Amino acid sequence: MDLGEASTRELVDAAAAIAAELATRPAPASPAACMELAETLAAASDVQESALAGLIERVDAAGEMRRWGFPSTQAWLRSRIGMRDTRAKERITLARQRHRLPAVAELLTRGELSYGYATTVADAVARLDDEDCTKAETLLLDLVGQGFPPGKVAAVGHRIRDVITERDGQEHAPQDAERGYERSWITSTRSLDGGRYIRGWLNPEDTASWDGTLAPLAKPAGQDDHRDLPERTAAALSSVLSGGHKATKVTVICDLDTLTGGHTPARLTDGTPIPAPQARRIALAAGVSPLLLTGGHTPLYLGHKVRFATAAQRQVLETLYPTCAVQGCEVPGTLCEIDHVNGWSLGNSPTDIDQLALCCGWHNRYKHTNPHRIHTTRDAAGHYTYRLLPPPDPRTASPPTVSPRTPDTRTADPPNTLSRAA
Repeated sequence: MDLGEASTRELVDAAAAIAAELATRPAPASPAACMELAETLAAASDVQESALAGLIERVDAAGEMRRWGFPSTQAWLRSRIGMRDTRAKERITLARQRHRLPAVAELLTRGELSYGYATTVADAVARLDDEDCTKAETLLLDLVGQGFPPGKVAAVGHRIRDVITERDGQEHAPQDAERGYERSWITSTRSLDGGRYIRGWLNPEDTASWDGTLAPLAKPAGQDDHRDLPERTAAALSSVLSGGHKATKVTVICDLDTLTGGHTPARLTDGTPIPAPQARRIALAAGVSPLLLTGGHTPLYLGHKVRFATAAQRQVLETLYPTCAVQGCEVPGTLCEIDHVNGWSLGNSPTDIDQLALCCGWHNRYKHTNPHRIHTTRDAAGHYTYRLLPPPDPRTASPPTVSPRTPDTRTADPPNTLSRAA
């Protein structure tokens, strides 16, 4: 193949074929040869990242992913390419900052700069204006040239504005003085056991609200209260979030036997399993209501006379849909809207529990405006799945063959938990 004459499609196909063949080859017997080949292959992968950034940049700028039913470039990379969120964000940042980093882009294309360094610089300049971006690129590439590892370059990148100011001999306001109201921030990460790590910073105004609300609640409950201050603060925050007996709703999914002394584990709506004793403790806590799927007298079938679903219906739906009903969409069900599967306004979908699903706001609107781009199926548990169909090929005029408003009737009826007898 004449590489200079080949099209982009031909080159991509050739690279994919070579990668597929290479993946089936056993590693050489010589460890030294393996090390050399690994370094060469890694460098080639970095160069390919430059090409990938160019493709992502074009898709992102044109908004092509929305035509395929994805609300963002990140959602497209996660659903169609299988990238983790962190890698997707990394590649999007590089794609969006590439035009502002000519030296980085050229070095990456020539194979003289690793992908790790390139993304580190791109992340550092994302928060800078064009003038500071140029300064930051020069400064950070100079650190790379001196042999600093990516972690050290990243550390400098996190405070790059301060570094530029200090290097240029400009006065720098105290950090606290620079923070406005919008600068308060909180990040949280889910732990493997279902808990959550919380980290953040509050500006003086928010700190006053924090202290005024939590400080009285975080005082020791008496002489026998041996909790330390962090434990008391966490308890105070939990009390505020739950609003005593009325604000926050937590759904515990369990059998009646679990609440009455059995050992069958329960689960939360996001699928997190919890031991039976803990479920019983939660069921007794303020502001928490257990949801029993085996019975009850709450009406879940409201027909066409009622337009909006009830709180009881939503509670059931949140147990069925940990995330949006659209396949691959990861918006939590608790943040989704209630969707009439076949469209309430068309008279095809009454406000009945077995005709409702949870759908994020973006996909709910997309489903309404692009009805022929959604294929709906329902499994034996009564769970609907919306699958995005590709946009029509402009070269053909044939209409879609799948009706998006008709659930797949080949599946079994939902179980008794959603039957009218419930």
